[in-house]
Amino acid sequence: MSEVKYSKEHEWIKVEGDVGTIGITQHATEMLGDIVFVELPEEDDELVAGEELGAIESVKAASDIMSPVSGTIVEVNEELEDAPELLNEDAFKNWIVKVELSDESELDNLLNAEQYKEICE
Repeated sequence: MSEVKYSKEHEWIKVEGDVGTIGITQHATEMLGDIVFVELPEEDDELVAGEELGAIESVKAASDIMSPVSGTIVEVNEELEDAPELLNEDAFKNWIVKVELSDESELDNLLNAEQYKEICE
């Protein structure tokens, strides 16, 4: 399964095996404007679905990044520390964290692409 799912808080997750890659959506970057800082979690941090995993600051606002799933962080995109604007350039290519899922059934609570598109309109 490698379907992309979305949260109502504008995060996306793509799952391959038991690891999910998490980022923010292009819609979120458009709402935020130019991103100037990303606060990243640490590898091995435990995430809880619906709770904060980091934060983003832009020229317009500061916003929390919410975790769409629970699990353990296995990789952090360190490039974003020095180049947070990468999220503006390509929000899907420039993921934030990779997490080993602790409960795959949480994916059922997320939106598919069509449902996410509807809440953005």
